[in-house]
Amino acid sequence: MLNDFLGFTATFASLSTAHDVTVLIPTICREDQYDDFRLCLRSCLAIKPHEIRVSTIESDLLRITKLAHSIDPRIQVIAASFANKRQQIYEAILRITTPITILANDDIKLPSESLPHILAPFENSKIDAVGTCQRVRRRPGLGIIDQIWQYLGECCIERRNFEISATSHMDGRISCLSGRTAGIRTKILQTQDFMTGYVTETWLGIPLNADDDNFVTRLLVAKGWGIRIQMCKKAEVLTTLDFGCGFLKQCLRWARSNWRSNTKRIIFEWRVWILYALLLATLSHSLITDPLLSFLLHCSTITWDPSHRLLSFCIFALWLLFTKVVKLVPHFVLYPANICFIPVTILFGYFHGPIKFYALLTLHLTTWGSRKVHGKEE
Repeated sequence: MLNDFLGFTATFASLSTAHDVTVLIPTICREDQYDDFRLCLRSCLAIKPHEIRVSTIESDLLRITKLAHSIDPRIQVIAASFANKRQQIYEAILRITTPITILANDDIKLPSESLPHILAPFENSKIDAVGTCQRVRRRPGLGIIDQIWQYLGECCIERRNFEISATSHMDGRISCLSGRTAGIRTKILQTQDFMTGYVTETWLGIPLNADDDNFVTRLLVAKGWGIRIQMCKKAEVLTTLDFGCGFLKQCLRWARSNWRSNTKRIIFEWRVWILYALLLATLSHSLITDPLLSFLLHCSTITWDPSHRLLSFCIFALWLLFTKVVKLVPHFVLYPANICFIPVTILFGYFHGPIKFYALLTLHLTTWGSRKVHGKEE
């Protein structure tokens, strides 16, 4: 078994095989999302798991079953009584008989050779959950505005890859095990703590539908169950993000999730390092810190020679630029033409500040916000 800087490799045969895996996909797929869903199902079939289970809602059961069976009649489709990702997953969990469950969104694409790499960390009996690196699946023929929205989404995913690979390597912890694609030992999903808490979690007495991946992560960490991130290219999952207002709603939902989850972790996981890291990540933002640092530099150099002072501000500006783009270097290596969008990165970084603080004022909104079911926000 190998354990390199970014995770485990599949050089040696995993103790788990495809026959030990069930892929579980919750969905409320709309007609305009059929192509993405078909691509998802085909890619899941290509890794040859023991079973694929799709969990939808009763009103859509016939439609989703017909769609799934048009790809492969062996795909199992079940339904919850209402649209709620947590409830849909809950309904399926007790029916799973394989040792490993892969939770997957309905818009992802798995590489055909990814499964051995996702399973490799499970060779270690202390590893109970495995996350994957991700990349946005590029859409062809976009105009310049949509290219910018796509780029902003790619930046979000790239930063996440950078952060979770670094923190996982440092101490085995991550801020959030993404719900887009994650392998988890089924026995954990079927514990009473998970089954009960997953569907009954609340925020200020309001039932939570969103934040499901944050709940899973907190439970894994609280119980001491090991998490690893598989960062090799062959396990890289392709996903999609919305454009325009849809993307901004996603950002708002992510920000709300971070506020809620980080608050719970600060309260229930009273460790000095976690407290420091979460407070720093939650409360600080470049919209505040950049002007503050600039002001402090101004005050501390006020008596300097003007040429030295100018040099110090130039160095400070270069340092700020470096901190804002260093996590995106892998993206620019793949897509060097996107370097021209660096000013967009910086401007959106400042714009995200109001989104983050608006999210703080609207934590009582616990729906997805970016998803609609039969024309209504879910």
